[in-house]
Amino acid sequence: MITVSEVKLKADIKKFVKFPFTLYKDSPYWVPPIIADEMDSFDKDKNPAFKDADATLFLAYRGNEIVGRIVAIVNWIEIKQQKVSKMRFGWFDFIDDLEVSKALIEKVKEIGKKNNLEYMEGPVGFSNLDKVGVLTEGFEEIGTMITWYNHAYYVNHYENLGFAKEKEYMENRFPFANADPKFYAKANELIKKRYNLRPINFTKTKDVMPMADKMFDLFNESYASLSSFVPITEIQKAYFKKKYISFINPEYIKFVVDKDDKLVAFSIVMPSFSEALQKSKGKLFPTGIFHLLKAKKQSKEVIFYLIGVHPDYQNKGVTAIIFNEYYETFTARGILSCVRTPELEENIAIKQLWKNFDPEIYKRRRTYRKNL
Repeated sequence: MITVSEVKLKADIKKFVKFPFTLYKDSPYWVPPIIADEMDSFDKDKNPAFKDADATLFLAYRGNEIVGRIVAIVNWIEIKQQKVSKMRFGWFDFIDDLEVSKALIEKVKEIGKKNNLEYMEGPVGFSNLDKVGVLTEGFEEIGTMITWYNHAYYVNHYENLGFAKEKEYMENRFPFANADPKFYAKANELIKKRYNLRPINFTKTKDVMPMADKMFDLFNESYASLSSFVPITEIQKAYFKKKYISFINPEYIKFVVDKDDKLVAFSIVMPSFSEALQKSKGKLFPTGIFHLLKAKKQSKEVIFYLIGVHPDYQNKGVTAIIFNEYYETFTARGILSCVRTPELEENIAIKQLWKNFDPEIYKRRRTYRKNL
């Protein structure tokens, strides 16, 4: 018999966070989160997402054994301002037992109906900077710190529970050797001259911070037209700066500004922390922090996390400036491989952006939808 309990106490939140450590203990591909950071994500006093969203955590038990988990999310910005009547759910993990996954989804369904919502979609997080999608291809590829990994049987559970595909995401990679300067070096100079633009590079994290709010504003403008986009609020900016910027080498953050120093484009790249996180086993201390710091300095693989271009400058070749700056940085650092975060299949512009790098689609993931 399966019982599902709402998670409220801190001790139970820790059980919720640590459940995947048991579920994936034998997987060489699963990348654990940092337990303390994951706990903070569900702390209403620390995560500003709770200012505009409600989240309810559930654990499924068989006897005293935890066999599944899920988070039910109501994003009020999405519902009230954007008029999208969606019940979100994420952090959905379970053993290969349909009774377990069904019992958890029923809890999400109950909350959705209680709030008179039209449908549920997942797995998704609070916002577009959270993890998204269930993995459908690429199970034998190591995960990243910014994506969920899951067993192959998850897809069968979604389909058996009556869900249909909502959005498809692709993950690409390419050898840095594919980043041939002939595709952007000349354009870099022409674009800078034509639009009176210049790049800004950083060597210290503290120098990034004063411009980070402008970066998040531009992020909102750049992605507003994509489906399921929920803008970052003012209070979330400080949270994300603290959560992400410190993890990123300052030289991996590139800005492009106009003659008035107005930000027109940005890009954020992260070193790969996958193997370091596996070694740390979710803990920063006593040795985990050293594995992460070593990866930050020495990783030869990078992850293109975000690229944003102001709508007035889209399709004008501004990314040639960014690519040219990265080429010089990555060459100096001896980077060998480049990975891109999940991108919507419908995002034709992003496909055009990367076409000259001859990328390989090595993973696919999707969100699923079911009417309430």
